[in-house]
Amino acid sequence: MLLLQLLVNGLVTGCALAVVSFSFSLVYSTTRVFHVVHAGLYTLAGYGAWSLERAGIPAWWGLVVLPLVCAGLGALVQLWLYAPLEQRRATHLVMLIASLGLLAVVQNAIAAVYTPNILQFTDPWRARTVALGGVVLTAVQVATVVLSLVVFGLTLLLTRRTLLGKRIRAVASNPFLAEITRLRPGRTYVAVMALASALVAVPGVLVGMDLGLQPYGGTTVLLTGTVAVIAGGIGSLGGAFLLSVIITVLQNLSLLVMPGQWSVGITFLVFVLFMLLRPRGLFARAG
Repeated sequence: MLLLQLLVNGLVTGCALAVVSFSFSLVYSTTRVFHVVHAGLYTLAGYGAWSLERAGIPAWWGLVVLPLVCAGLGALVQLWLYAPLEQRRATHLVMLIASLGLLAVVQNAIAAVYTPNILQFTDPWRARTVALGGVVLTAVQVATVVLSLVVFGLTLLLTRRTLLGKRIRAVASNPFLAEITRLRPGRTYVAVMALASALVAVPGVLVGMDLGLQPYGGTTVLLTGTVAVIAGGIGSLGGAFLLSVIITVLQNLSLLVMPGQWSVGITFLVFVLFMLLRPRGLFARAG
């Protein structure tokens, strides 16, 4: 029974991580910016929902409000940070350092306002449990699985069946050609950043409600998500989703044979294996 519970918990955590992974993949494959501020927006969404609860507003409203807030913040990051650096022909390393700097500002501002201590939600809804064949899940965990799958499905639909999705794929494939054909990649970058930031707010709120909040917790989540993106194949949203679930399930099952603090080693083991055996990733796009 413990094995089954660990497996299901891994699937729940994996679904949340998968949203972080494929939204990060969407940004990187389109803009080629290693957008580590993504971790800050993930964390900020959770604290925003906690603030709503303290103001007397049900925390689940954060799933409506915070994606909109994070979408706006993501667009501002693109307009005020990445776009000016790109106009100055900044290298990818400079962009990464700028993103790391902004992440540090966001995380330390959160710690200054909310303290570095772990914060917990008090909404009784999060403590409700559902028993499924001997496996116990909280209402938040069930919502995490359902909403993660819904968000993933809608994102695939948007990227494959809409005009914006076609623009995103065109810009990701050849930014120079997109520029000379007047697709205006700059506008597409803003749209992608806003979309990805809205997406990452969903697990930010749900995981915060389930496990609590810590100012620097998003960094580890993004690190694991980045490994899933690389192992799944740059540009493959489905690959990022699948590898996120696999990695977190392996991490959880490893608790049967090793202490919890060593389970993160599974992430890097997967990364090393893929770099040795399939460096382009499991579902890498051709070309």
